[in-house]
Amino acid sequence: MQSSLPRRAPALKSISVASSALAWWDRHRRALPWRAAAGEIADPYRVWLSEILLQQTTTAGAGPYFLEFLKRWPDVESLAAASLEEVMQAFAGLGYYSRARNLHACARVIAARGGKFPREEARLRELPGVGAYTAAAIAAIAFNAPAAPVDGNIARVVSRLVAFDVPIARNRDGLARAAAALVPTDRPGDFAQAMMDIGATICRPRNPDCPRCPLRSGCLAARTDSPDAYPPRLEKRARPTRVGAAFFARRADGAFLARRRPPRGLLGGTMELPGGEWGPGEFAEVGPQFAPFSTDWRRLPGAVEHVFTHFSLRLALFGAVVESAAPAPDGGVWIGEDEVASAGFSGLMRKAVETAQRLFVPPPDLERVLVRTRGKDRHDDDLDVEP
Repeated sequence: MQSSLPRRAPALKSISVASSALAWWDRHRRALPWRAAAGEIADPYRVWLSEILLQQTTTAGAGPYFLEFLKRWPDVESLAAASLEEVMQAFAGLGYYSRARNLHACARVIAARGGKFPREEARLRELPGVGAYTAAAIAAIAFNAPAAPVDGNIARVVSRLVAFDVPIARNRDGLARAAAALVPTDRPGDFAQAMMDIGATICRPRNPDCPRCPLRSGCLAARTDSPDAYPPRLEKRARPTRVGAAFFARRADGAFLARRRPPRGLLGGTMELPGGEWGPGEFAEVGPQFAPFSTDWRRLPGAVEHVFTHFSLRLALFGAVVESAAPAPDGGVWIGEDEVASAGFSGLMRKAVETAQRLFVPPPDLERVLVRTRGKDRHDDDLDVEP
């Protein structure tokens, strides 16, 4: 990186940074569903819930989920009383489903303690699903403790203030020390939120709006010709592609076969169309070898594509028809057409279901076709679903 700055940046003036950030925030704070209004005391339940939902999720994406959670479970006790399946269903489409399991487990721990969240950062870190950042955020915002949460926005702001020439992922300790040195004794929770808002609205990853930034006078990166060169970015590794198959078995009444994924692992606990393991291979060669039962599976055109953090996925879809009285195979369940939104499908599998519903339409006389076929063959082995 070309820079006229010294490699070892001087220490920041924490009082100046804090006062400038707070003065800006008092005028420009964002109104967010989980944020207490000026002068109000933050609700620890709302702070904790929002921080869990915001993990690996944008503010815009988390907002509707937060409001729905709050409507269904207005306090930690009501959330703890819900079943894990209900929580997973409410989480469907948000991704990173281990958060839902941890959210439910944590709610039960807090409810067992009388509904009171611990105030200390160290004790917060003992809760399920609460890591270093989340504990610091809850301590600062909910309890006004002098904690230094470092999310992606704050990491970027601090990196530019100090002109760290090290990628964020390789500078966690340095960023934590620099951020902690900035925390004021007065209004640490407001300061943390101010830094988040500055990072989200002004000190953006690309094209930072330095002229509007309240911290520009002390920002070392702003003194360079390329402030967005800080922090340097890690080179992205090539994302491998995996392939797989999903099987859409549809009854004449429109119901289709689904199953629940194991509770742990990728998309754990969500509903899915039956299928096999995802792995490397040629998409054109994906066949019906992992079908939930033997029948006349028809490959549907195109593919369902989805991008995960570490790999891309291409799913081939196969469709088949079954009679309305057919029992579900072990581990399977029939899902009605009007139950897709509430059944707990992940975003990927909801996309797969909607694509299959659009592409695979059984004939209107399906029941007569199935009955006629069964009567002609007169072999139980030829039924569309194995018992």
